[in-house]
Amino acid sequence: MNDFITIAIPKGRILQESVALFAKIGIDCSELLSDTRKLVFENVEQRMRYMIVRATDVPTYVEYGCADLGIVGKDTLMEQEKELYEPLDLKFGYCRLMVAEPVGLARDDDPSRWSNIRIATKYPHITEKYFAAKGVQVELIKLYGSIELAPLVGLSERIVDLVSTGETLKQNGLVEVETIAHITTRLIVNRASLKTRHQRITEIIRGLEQHI
Repeated sequence: MNDFITIAIPKGRILQESVALFAKIGIDCSELLSDTRKLVFENVEQRMRYMIVRATDVPTYVEYGCADLGIVGKDTLMEQEKELYEPLDLKFGYCRLMVAEPVGLARDDDPSRWSNIRIATKYPHITEKYFAAKGVQVELIKLYGSIELAPLVGLSERIVDLVSTGETLKQNGLVEVETIAHITTRLIVNRASLKTRHQRITEIIRGLEQHI
């Protein structure tokens, strides 16, 4: 079993896009899309193993060597700053990490004059780092879901969150104010695995490069 390459992949759209991308280089992991509660899948013929994990856990499994490779959004990597290789931008799952605020506040707001603000976010590390570089002091409130609710009930003045189409912000009376980062899905590699399984991992990376 030690000659298996293990890949950690999150559920959802990233999983579907990943399965399609791997198929282009002859790696069959279509079983991951089956209706099952299984979390570990093996393709014995190709010596591949796949782990279905939460997106926020992908870097941890790769960092500790439980997975040789992982597929995860750049936002998660920026927030966690794990000791990993990040050889490929897979060019899907595009969105933006934004600062947003209520429409009423935005009418007369001048971000260049912010000095002390309260922000709700799933990304406290990124947010603190971003505003520290701008010399703005922030009070951070860590939330795990429905970030758009925070300004509506007075929990925070502003939010930092991922935005794709912007429709959710619009429906909740919020507007984008600043872009912190453009986010796409990345391939990550365990540092030790890249040395011990260099040939196989390099073949996978080179194969994917040709189809991105």
